[in-house]
Amino acid sequence: MYSQFQQHLQRELAEIQQAGLFKNERIIVSPQNAAIKVDGGGEVINFCANNYLGLSDNSELIAAAKSALDNRGYGMSSVRFICGTQDLHKKLEAAIARFFGTEDTILYAACFDANGGVFEPLLTEEDAIISDVLNHASIIDGVRLCKAQRYRYANADMADLEQQLQIAQAQRFRLIVTDGVFSMDGNVAPLDKIFALAEKYNAMVMVDESHSAGVVGQTGHGVTERYNLRGKIEIITGTLGKAFGGAIGGFTTGKKEIIDLLRQRSRPYLFSNSIPPLVAAAGIKAFELLENSNSLQDKLHENTEFFIKQMKYAGFDIKPTESAICAVMLYDAALSQTFAARLINEGIYVTGFYYPVVPKGQARIRVQISAAHKREHLEKCVAAFVKVGKELGVI
Repeated sequence: MYSQFQQHLQRELAEIQQAGLFKNERIIVSPQNAAIKVDGGGEVINFCANNYLGLSDNSELIAAAKSALDNRGYGMSSVRFICGTQDLHKKLEAAIARFFGTEDTILYAACFDANGGVFEPLLTEEDAIISDVLNHASIIDGVRLCKAQRYRYANADMADLEQQLQIAQAQRFRLIVTDGVFSMDGNVAPLDKIFALAEKYNAMVMVDESHSAGVVGQTGHGVTERYNLRGKIEIITGTLGKAFGGAIGGFTTGKKEIIDLLRQRSRPYLFSNSIPPLVAAAGIKAFELLENSNSLQDKLHENTEFFIKQMKYAGFDIKPTESAICAVMLYDAALSQTFAARLINEGIYVTGFYYPVVPKGQARIRVQISAAHKREHLEKCVAAFVKVGKELGVI
């Protein structure tokens, strides 16, 4: 049987190659930072990592991880409820709850697991989930695992959301689900309006803060800070793999009873190993640094404002954004790949995105700004975009 299936796969792969859409992985041979070294390609400036606060190579996080290796070992070899819980896990959960102003937190191996394990334990076929159409794939997959009635509304479209809420009055409990920042466009969910509709139609709210925590809000505490809703949202999910050090690990934080039930019934939590002690220790240090100073968030906001202003002035089509994500719209999938390849030759490391990651005809290069970027990094990136953009007739 496999010989037939193999031929089918080879045809599929060949079609992807011929369309110029094959995803090749570049090999990094240095720590993650603003400037990185790639195998056989020298040093480039990295504009496509989720390293928003520049903590991926932070010396204090590394020291905390090394200390945990010495004092708590390498791995847990167990799930949490058997013998996989250390004091570091509980301290990290408490630190996350303090950061978001919530009641309790539960840790997962990744935010994909947090989103995959949140719906099914809490909701049944009697209930409703109303989800933004551009929500992350992990939310979509998590909803599929749940028997609740499913409704979708157009991205950040409050009229559509209200209509879906009206229809969902037939169900027992209603949960509105949204990304805090939509990762491909960079726009921030209008959480104040979502919360108002939730109150009007007796619904709960869940926000995925993966791309907004550490970034959005005056002090980087996410969209709940941005809209003065700290402690009022029932469920927040997020990751340690972006602004908070960039390693691995996800979490759900929110109302105590919700977290308590997830500990009892959430399958990714019950059947996956605990995160390693070194990751927990580094995570604790990350939140400690952010509680003591806003300097990294301030630098990120300054860098982002400068870059977007310069790119718009140069004539590029930029999606509206209030985050550290700048979507440079090219619309053509093959063009996005050619443009990204030309930029790597100019020393700028970016990635082109196209269907199915984004809708057909909406190809773009997603530029992600970091607090680790220096002004000269930003200026070099803009200059490279202008050079390649003129060569390819984009501007």
